[in-house]
Amino acid sequence: MVSYDWLVIGGGITGSTVAYELQAQGATVLLLESSPDLDNATCYSYGGLPFWAGSSPETRELCAEGLKLHRNLSNLLDQETEFREINLLLTVRENESVAETVKQYQDCEIPPQVLSVEESCELEPLLNPSAIAGSICFPHGHINPKKTNAAYLKAFTRLGGKVIYEAVQSLQFDNNKVIGVNTNYKTYYADNTVICAGGFTRELLTSIGVHIPLYFTHAELLETDPLELELKTLIMPANDQRLGLETTATAPDKEALWEKSGQELAAPVLDPGAIQFRDGHLCIGQISRTLSDPDATVDAAASEAWLREEIGTLLPALKDVPANWHRCLIAFSPHQQSIVSKLENYEGLSVFSGFTSPLLFAPVLARRFAKEI
Repeated sequence: MVSYDWLVIGGGITGSTVAYELQAQGATVLLLESSPDLDNATCYSYGGLPFWAGSSPETRELCAEGLKLHRNLSNLLDQETEFREINLLLTVRENESVAETVKQYQDCEIPPQVLSVEESCELEPLLNPSAIAGSICFPHGHINPKKTNAAYLKAFTRLGGKVIYEAVQSLQFDNNKVIGVNTNYKTYYADNTVICAGGFTRELLTSIGVHIPLYFTHAELLETDPLELELKTLIMPANDQRLGLETTATAPDKEALWEKSGQELAAPVLDPGAIQFRDGHLCIGQISRTLSDPDATVDAAASEAWLREEIGTLLPALKDVPANWHRCLIAFSPHQQSIVSKLENYEGLSVFSGFTSPLLFAPVLARRFAKEI
């Protein structure tokens, strides 16, 4: 029987970084991922690295470490991640107060720069001046998340790690110790298992009776082929409705609903934003829904129409661009606190999930996890 030091469940940015760092520490590691196409939340991310956003000593340290790591990551992994520094424009809607909105960013490591409508449109000519009252600007890091994820996986296998594309169905136990996992094909054994399955982490843990404050949203966005037009900045709303959605959906009176099928925990929200990658393609988003079923049905045509209407108001040139609708699950935990820990009462089982800014924080915390575990 083949046994590993570690089994890593999930091949997105959390799983690939953890697997790479554990292998780099000399462990034998098997990573299990359900989709060979890596069709996950990492794949459809904007690719942002908000290194400016640290508001406590701990988060400021993580932001600084994350930025330093990403600046050298292409060399470290010997693969291109397309790291760059760009302007992030947080748009304030025309019916919102810029003065009130900027208050929520006063504790950030880098002070916010408030721009008028004219200054905002000078920085991003595709903006509709009638749709905004102004914007808040920050220097922002950016990578190609697909290429960065693939770079970690390639570096992991070069170190001797193994990737198998099979879906994990359940955990294998010996009394209260997790000794492996069962896929739809076979059982794999290891001394330790870490779940990095993003939005599917909750479902896997619930199946063994483990309940931790980890939830998921259904995120929807549009992705284009390379286009001739040029979006110069990363556009996102200054007043992020998704955070309010998460707070409402995880209120104490909603907890029991997460365990029932067919539940919608809160009304969906749409935070209009867009980013253009180096090859010219765009990601346009995003709708967030809190549905209790990971595989819940969503009306794709209605969602696409809603996305096009909202982005068309803010960035008219993007309203009718050819694009494909996509959906993925995004894990989150209340109060933006990620879960990186061993699970009590289950020997050999850890969770690494729930990050607010996984592309920035996961590589740093994966390195710490591998060294300290």
